[in-house]
Amino acid sequence: MLLSMTGYGRAQGSFMEKTITVEVRTLNSKVTDIKLRLPGDYKEKEIELRKMITDHAERGKIDLIIDVQNADGAANVSLNEALFRGYHRELTRIATDLNLPQQDILSALLRIPNVVASPSGEMDEQEWEALCSVLNRALDQLKAFRRNEGKVLENELVFRTKNILTLLKEVTPFETERFSRMRERLRTNMEDGFGRENLDQNRFEQEVLYYLEKMDMSEEKLRLEQHCIYFLEQMNQKQDAVGRTLNFISQEIGREINTLGAKAYDSDIQKVVVQMKDELEKIKEQLANVL
Repeated sequence: MLLSMTGYGRAQGSFMEKTITVEVRTLNSKVTDIKLRLPGDYKEKEIELRKMITDHAERGKIDLIIDVQNADGAANVSLNEALFRGYHRELTRIATDLNLPQQDILSALLRIPNVVASPSGEMDEQEWEALCSVLNRALDQLKAFRRNEGKVLENELVFRTKNILTLLKEVTPFETERFSRMRERLRTNMEDGFGRENLDQNRFEQEVLYYLEKMDMSEEKLRLEQHCIYFLEQMNQKQDAVGRTLNFISQEIGREINTLGAKAYDSDIQKVVVQMKDELEKIKEQLANVL
């Protein structure tokens, strides 16, 4: 079953007088890119939090937001009074010396880094367990979201891959006509060049065999069919993260389609190849969001 890299999970829990809210958002990315927004007293657990997220969310651009509110609804923050007073004293002095208005000093002080901050106390084991419980529930929601999105992606990928297999079958009728036209065109060219009475039938047959081998698509058609079947099989695997494998298979599909186009020597086959390429591009667009 496929999982989408796009997802969202949210959970909330309580610990003593605190309310802990965890939000996890993910977007598609080739690598794991985790950004954390944590209260100050949770930063000591950043490494453990990153590992938990990586184990559950795996790949993608991941944003984790942890918000802690007190029972009265206020954020769990504190004012660095010593730093506040120091900045206030210096800003007031400069404003007085330069005869500048002082009514905006307070709002300016609150925007200075570290003046308003979360408390930097240590987290006890019980609070850490409460946080892990909330985080795990948010990650479970994230995975459920990704699974639902993955079903939509899987339906689209199956539809596009089967379209390529259907188009592949349309190539065969054009091949027989193409060989006949090639043979007649080659005979006409040789008769025009050497004269009908001087045409060497053995040489003509050798030339026909050369072009038949050059135009033969049987191996490419077989490999393309096998790659498409393998692609469909991989989507039914039990493991969730198959995006990279599907990407590799899609590259092989693309190579075989390109080779078919190079060997076509026929406008009707070229039209079918163009349709195959269009289906493959739509597959690649969807694969960019598969975990």
